[in-house]
Amino acid sequence: MYSIVAVCTGNICRSPMAEFALRRAFDAAGLAERVRIDSAGVSDEELGSPVDPRAGDLLRREGLDASRHAAQVFDPLRFDDRDLVLALDVVHWRRLRALAPDGPAAAKVRLLREFDPAVEDLEPDDLGIYDPWYGGPEDFETTYGMIAAAVPGVVRAVARELAPDRGSARDSAQDAGRA
Repeated sequence: MYSIVAVCTGNICRSPMAEFALRRAFDAAGLAERVRIDSAGVSDEELGSPVDPRAGDLLRREGLDASRHAAQVFDPLRFDDRDLVLALDVVHWRRLRALAPDGPAAAKVRLLREFDPAVEDLEPDDLGIYDPWYGGPEDFETTYGMIAAAVPGVVRAVARELAPDRGSARDSAQDAGRA
């Protein structure tokens, strides 16, 4: 199973919005049984908290139920069982890469907006999704729009990873290395 974790600061706004948007997109693509998605924060300040009410309202309007969400902290041991670590902002990207135990783990950390073709020419420092927590409902809408624009690119990239011909080539290479 391919495993993705979306990471923001406290795991009550951006990363849950990304988690639920990604779940719906992978379900629509027929890949829900092959992809596991969750979310976490780099801070323990909100540990156990529900999704921010403004994010929850937005998700409900989108037909997504985050009522059972409880904020959790990203544990560096998760690098072992995650294929893709999606940072929602540049500060998260940097922190996660610093937490990575080695180069292969650090390579799993990507900015979510890297998957949005409309901004593919931007430098990493310009690909962050700002924190709507300090704003109003319109800020949550803007943030969700940025997340939603990147989701199809994530689904396409993961679908390529899961493609039968790619998997068989990867398995063959691993088998050849054992011989």
